[in-house]
Amino acid sequence: MAVRMANGQRAGAEKDEGRGRAEDRRRVLIVDDHPVVREGLVQRINRESDLIVCAEAGDAREAMAALEREGPDLVVVDISLPGRGGLELIRDIHALHPDLPVLGLSMHDEVVFGERVLRAGGRGYVSKSEDASTMLVAIRRVLDGGIYLSERVSSLMLSSLSSSAKEQGPSAVDSLTDREMEVFSLIGRAMGTAEIAGKLNMSVKTVEAHRANIKQKLGLRSGPELVRRAVLWVESAH
Repeated sequence: MAVRMANGQRAGAEKDEGRGRAEDRRRVLIVDDHPVVREGLVQRINRESDLIVCAEAGDAREAMAALEREGPDLVVVDISLPGRGGLELIRDIHALHPDLPVLGLSMHDEVVFGERVLRAGGRGYVSKSEDASTMLVAIRRVLDGGIYLSERVSSLMLSSLSSSAKEQGPSAVDSLTDREMEVFSLIGRAMGTAEIAGKLNMSVKTVEAHRANIKQKLGLRSGPELVRRAVLWVESAH
């Protein structure tokens, strides 16, 4: 069971000198299937006088249970969760608690997934490659009712809105589902089917089904064509 309560041994932070009382600090739920990542986030957030991690979860089911039990002020969700993915979880949270801010977190390219987090109902996106101070800025901005995206993503999104390209309709890549987009992104990073299955906590057969769907949607005839298209797409997004 990956859920851990922050009012236990991890969240004794409020007892330390210079930190606010637990009841005065805004409560954060961390959802990530990697214990080491959660550990780092918990330790960094709990050092802040105005923030505290109230609970952790390793998948969508545990996250929803912790959310109802703990009533956090903010949820940080990793996009690549096992089973029901992070974007699906964000949609679920938004449907049930439309006023609860959610911040997306991932190693995937922010240009694509930042926009998808917003469409799912999230209030922002932070790449795992960013430093801890950026995460704290994002958390506070979203808690204060704002939207957090990097300057690069914000500029690209504004540019796309004002560009005549928007009149040409969505691209073929835009037709991919969220999970297909994750698989496509990892293919473009030279990952094989078994490696992608391990990364996304799904079976090889499921990854192969996603690959077949992607090829069909993009009008590709072979595996090598898919890899070339994915690599070019990843390179163009940076």
